[in-house]
Amino acid sequence: MSKRTKEDYSRSQVGTLTERLLEPRRFMQVVAGPRQVGKTTLVRQALTAWGERAHYASADEPTLRDRTWIAAQWETGRLLAREAGKAGAVLALDEVQKVPGWSETVKRLWDEDTASRLPLRVVVLGSAPLLVQHGLSESLAGRFERLFVRHWTYAEMRAAFGFTLDEYVFYGGYPGAASLVGDPERWARYIKDSLIETTVARDVLLLTRVDKPALLRQLLELGCRHSGQILSYTKMLGQLQDAGNTTTLAHYLDLLSGAGMLTGLPKYTGSAVRQRASSPKLQVLNNALMTAQSGLSFEEAKRDTATWGRLTESAFGAHLANAAAAGECQLSYWRERSREVDFVVQVGRRIAAIEVKSGRRREAMPGLAAFIQAEPSARPFVVGADGIPLEQALTRPVKEWISI
Repeated sequence: MSKRTKEDYSRSQVGTLTERLLEPRRFMQVVAGPRQVGKTTLVRQALTAWGERAHYASADEPTLRDRTWIAAQWETGRLLAREAGKAGAVLALDEVQKVPGWSETVKRLWDEDTASRLPLRVVVLGSAPLLVQHGLSESLAGRFERLFVRHWTYAEMRAAFGFTLDEYVFYGGYPGAASLVGDPERWARYIKDSLIETTVARDVLLLTRVDKPALLRQLLELGCRHSGQILSYTKMLGQLQDAGNTTTLAHYLDLLSGAGMLTGLPKYTGSAVRQRASSPKLQVLNNALMTAQSGLSFEEAKRDTATWGRLTESAFGAHLANAAAAGECQLSYWRERSREVDFVVQVGRRIAAIEVKSGRRREAMPGLAAFIQAEPSARPFVVGADGIPLEQALTRPVKEWISI
């Protein structure tokens, strides 16, 4: 295992953010994504070039922060910008969505600087899309440009920490946990306590009204156990202890998806209305969420063919789902009677149908042939077994599935 850490590994978005900040002041930069994927590290790296002309502040303690705090931090940024003259300065506000009414204050201050032509660049960090729900799309419409920071890919974990393909399939893509894989019990506790519980408590329950917190937690556990499976909301309710209804479950699944943990892929039908009403295919966005709660060690999971097959399929599904969360594509599944296609990727009018063969399924795939018959313009792909090797599939940008 490499001794490098996330602190000295620059993701590709660092260059993107750096270039945007060097441009003439145009838009507020919003860096958003799941917890513990390196948003703060990324911004700090981008601010390095600005030296003393950059000011970073975090509102990570919501009970101690209010609109006055935002205004005070903004004045510090303004002072730096005035001292720098035409070169300008940068203000970075982390976890700003935790300040009640933050967006109205940010809008007022941003508009004041725009009117006075003050060259103060502003970077806002937070969780997506909860951050958007709490003000961006309403108060700040037309004023911001978003940079989505997704879970780490296999290529990134391999380059930064020396992960093998099997290690990535089991341990997933949390950079902060990479140094703990040599101590499986400690690694699992870190994932459950510092990532799962912290995300639920601080990024979901703290910012959104949730009438049944226990039900939301049970739904997350259920989704992690059944990642890669299609479950109706009625069947989910039958496996959950806390009483609820299908509407509540669908809402909670949206919240977990927004927090970058668990999503429900819709059924591909060509109709957005029917997609919304379909039974979701549950999909974790990071395999660590699945394995940390399984109770299995790396060696035990590898010995169990069925378990390893599910992990393999889920790892590739997470690769696609993260691209969809970043807005690179639309992702769904397809099923008609007993025929099924694991993933349907759409970019505009272009469609790719992808079937994953983990080695535990060796039968023919009538679903892929049936889908192509229904959608002749779609391009069929097989990942694993006699198709594209999983390692190659995980290192290929999702948009290439449409263009190759």
